[in-house]
Amino acid sequence: MTESSGNLAAVTQLIRTTAPSVVIVMPAYNAARTLERTYADIPHDLIRKIILVDDVSRDETVDIARQLGLDVIIHAQNKGYGGNQKTCYDAALAAGADIVVMLHPDYQYDATRIPALVEPIAAGTHDLMLGSRFIGDPLAGGMPSWKYVSNRFLTTVENVAFELHLSEYHTGLRAYSRRLLETIPYHENSDDFVFDQELIAQVVAAGMRRRIGEIAVPTRYFEEASSVGFRRSVVYGLSTLRVVARYLLHRLRVRRSPKLAPRSTDGARRARID
Repeated sequence: MTESSGNLAAVTQLIRTTAPSVVIVMPAYNAARTLERTYADIPHDLIRKIILVDDVSRDETVDIARQLGLDVIIHAQNKGYGGNQKTCYDAALAAGADIVVMLHPDYQYDATRIPALVEPIAAGTHDLMLGSRFIGDPLAGGMPSWKYVSNRFLTTVENVAFELHLSEYHTGLRAYSRRLLETIPYHENSDDFVFDQELIAQVVAAGMRRRIGEIAVPTRYFEEASSVGFRRSVVYGLSTLRVVARYLLHRLRVRRSPKLAPRSTDGARRARID
C-alpha cells in the first residue's frame, strides 16, 4: 500500500466513524460536456446526496444530471454564480447536511480529493476547507499566465487584509461545516462571482479565521472546461478589492457593514471559543 492510499484509507475510516452527513452541491451552467466525468470521480460511498442547481443552462445539463440520479433544482431565471450557490447551500442545509462540499461540475477540480478536503471538518478542527491549485504548479496544469499573475496578486492582498497565509482564495472546490453556513449571512452576498470572496470575508469577520484550511488539488485547464474571460476577470478582480476594502473599514470600525455581521451571535461566539 502506498502512503497516499494509506492516508486515504485513514481519512475514509475517520469519516465513516464520525458519520457526518456529507452533501455535494454543484452550481451548474452549461456543464453537459463535463458533468459525467466530474460525477465519476466523486467518492460516492462517503456522500449522502448530490444536488445540482441549474442556472438556466442552454445545453443538456439537466437531462444528464437526472440520468445520473442527482437531485436537480432548476432556476426559473438565471440568478448568477452567487445566486446559484445561495440555492445550493439552502438546499443542502434543508437536506440535513453536516458538511457541504461545493464542486464546480466543469471537471477542473479533482473530485477524488474530497475525502481529504472534508476530513479536517469531520475531525472538528476546521469549518472551511479550500482546494488550492497553488500548492503545486498551476502553470504546468494549463493555467493561463495572466490568470496566474492576477490570482497571485489578489491572494496576496487578501492574505494581508485577512491576516491569513492561504495559497489560493479563488477555487471551485470548497467544503463548509453546517455551523459556518448557519452563522454567516451568505444571502447578503453578491449574485455574481465575487460571492466566494465575500463569504471568506464573512468567515474572518465572524472570528473563524483559525478554522480555515486548504489542501492541494491538481490544476486542469482544457477546452471543454468553463472559463471566465479577461474582461470578466478584470471586473471580478476589482470587485474582490472592494470586498477587501469593505472588510478593512468594518474591522477598523470606520464603516460597519451588515454583510459582515454574523447571523447568529451565539454561533460566532462558539466559533471563537473553539
